[in-house]
Amino acid sequence: MQWKKDLKEAVAINSHTRNKRGVDAVGELFAGWLEALGLSVTRHRRELIGDHWHFQSPKAGKQRILLLGHLDTVFPAGSFESWDEDEEWVCGPGVCDMKGGNIVMLEALRAVAAERGGLEDIDVLLVSDEETGSDDSRMLTSELARDYDLCFVFEAAGPNMEVVVGRKGIGTFDITIEGKAAHAGTSYAKGVDANLEAAMKLQKLVAMTDLEKGSTVNVGRIEGGIGANTISPQAKLLLEIRYADHHEKERLMKGLEETVCTPFVEGTRAVLGGSIQRDVMEPNAWQTKLIEAMEAISGQKLPTESRGGVSDANIVAAAGVVTLDGLGPYGDGDHTPKERALKKSFDERIELMTKVLAHHQEKGAIA
Repeated sequence: MQWKKDLKEAVAINSHTRNKRGVDAVGELFAGWLEALGLSVTRHRRELIGDHWHFQSPKAGKQRILLLGHLDTVFPAGSFESWDEDEEWVCGPGVCDMKGGNIVMLEALRAVAAERGGLEDIDVLLVSDEETGSDDSRMLTSELARDYDLCFVFEAAGPNMEVVVGRKGIGTFDITIEGKAAHAGTSYAKGVDANLEAAMKLQKLVAMTDLEKGSTVNVGRIEGGIGANTISPQAKLLLEIRYADHHEKERLMKGLEETVCTPFVEGTRAVLGGSIQRDVMEPNAWQTKLIEAMEAISGQKLPTESRGGVSDANIVAAAGVVTLDGLGPYGDGDHTPKERALKKSFDERIELMTKVLAHHQEKGAIA
């Protein structure tokens, strides 16, 4: 199995997001493979994190397709660097998230290029910082995405080989609260308790959660105060919002702003920081049309699902591109030392994408 040989080589290189040397080594590995297929490369160099890579095939007036993946993993050097396999599974860092998905992409491109003698209007973007929120690559991905009609993202498939059509939006924010210090024993009334204000804001924030609508507000960390004998002069809340549609985004953002601007303890002041990291990817009719076309081309039924987690698919979808995710292999245990991927799912996904991309090369469009 060529895919297994190449995956094992990629997995052997530690590519924790902060390990620039390792991430770049994986990028260079894929660059060699993709350039051999006739794709030209633009390397977007970075000083502190791994470089981002944009591979382009010749333009021929066909529907323009972007294949999207990431090079980094969550595992620091020395934490999880083994490879193992049995009859059913391969195990190792990134086998499903998402070096395995990148290998599916590569094998499909190889098969199509070999059959047709090259590729046209199919490009590849591999970024280096997806696991830490794509803070650096987000703008690049969004700008490049506008040149494409379709995008396929190779994060892991669902347990029944589901294709991902929806992902929640996510925002991370902090609220910094200023109060006034005072001695808790001798001057209690002179103090303005920032910790109390933080506690009251926390309750307002968490009350915005609506599980039926798929919206959550989580205050994950609280800091504040000096000591037990001092009225707290400052406090800070770190929180995350997730939402399944744009209406809920607007509701949560409005509620967040109102909570920040409303002092529950007289004399406190609050400042909001942070931003939306990845906007929501909502299921839509264009995706349905694309999936129906892929089913007709491949002869496979493609079940779909929406996920609470985010990926770079959110960024491309927000740029207005018809986007499908979950086109990598099926696996589980990702982000843990038990990460594994199902061998037969590689074959299924490679076959699917080979048929779909070959159809595109022949007909000029998928849907």
